[in-house]
Amino acid sequence: MRKLTVAVVFGGCSPEYPVSLESSYSVMTNMDTEKYELIKIGVTKGGLWYRFLGSAEAVRDDVWQEDRSLLIPAAISPDRETHGLLEFAEDGLRVTRLDAVFPVLHGRNGEDGTLQGLCELAGLPIVGCGTLPAALCMDKDRAHRLASLRGVEVPAAVVVDSADGERVLRAVEGLRYPLFVKPVRAGSSFGITRVSVPAGLSAAVAFALRYDHEAIIEEAIPGFEVGCAVMGNRELTIGRADEIEIKGDFFDYKEKYTLETSKIHMPARVDAETEARIRETAASIYRALGCRGFARVDMFLTPDGRIVMNEVNTIPGFTSHSRFPNMMKGIGIGFSELIDRLICLGLEA
Repeated sequence: MRKLTVAVVFGGCSPEYPVSLESSYSVMTNMDTEKYELIKIGVTKGGLWYRFLGSAEAVRDDVWQEDRSLLIPAAISPDRETHGLLEFAEDGLRVTRLDAVFPVLHGRNGEDGTLQGLCELAGLPIVGCGTLPAALCMDKDRAHRLASLRGVEVPAAVVVDSADGERVLRAVEGLRYPLFVKPVRAGSSFGITRVSVPAGLSAAVAFALRYDHEAIIEEAIPGFEVGCAVMGNRELTIGRADEIEIKGDFFDYKEKYTLETSKIHMPARVDAETEARIRETAASIYRALGCRGFARVDMFLTPDGRIVMNEVNTIPGFTSHSRFPNMMKGIGIGFSELIDRLICLGLEA
């Protein structure tokens, strides 16, 4: 059998560019080279697209743009007959047929349905969620609304589009402090502030609006955060639940990728019945939002045992220490097998 040609898209026009490089390195180096031919597509911070002919290590170390001889300007063609990558080489236009696209772009302009929409136009199978679920999961407000229709508890919240002090204070009437202010559409805890008193609310909204044109203001949920890895299309494979132990106000960008004061416990330090409920809730949220392929579902576990939705990451971290691979490892699925299974799910009709 011929090898399947799989393009891994890395980098991206997003604040999460550095994390994408680490995740992409792990995906590239764990892909079965007996089954797949790897095509590397790099997207710069400024949004330029290249086919990269160099090593995965150069991607990891963010030196992939230094040798221009290894870069070919490129673009995924929306033309279904092309079914692949257009490369604008010095000797003319080349076409590389693709069997699947594996986006490893975190956050805006990659995890939010934009790249997924391009691939769907092109008729290219994509590893992970399609356009609609990717866009919905990036939108915290709409994701919560849909999940709540399936009976999942979500935080009490309002959405605002202005940092005007009086308007914001009127909007949060009825919510209990402390509050979390977040961009409606952003990842990796960018733009998030915990607010304990009304005086800090306007500045927190202004900060969130630097990352999106809307901010969501949520009641803080007591307890701690738990997560669960989910994989599948029609039939689901559900990983172990994990638990985040934090020292500060919340699990911010720095703590997510350094764990200087925080700890991730996998499996979560909960009893079997509680973990079963966490896993069932994760599957329910995954289904409610129309997810396919894979996602990490983040929730809160309250002191009285309630499970409250936080958010869904449709392209979670794929580094060697990331939560999604470790939760799948907890049910016996190693990294290389995981990558293979995700590609196979992407190829399903």
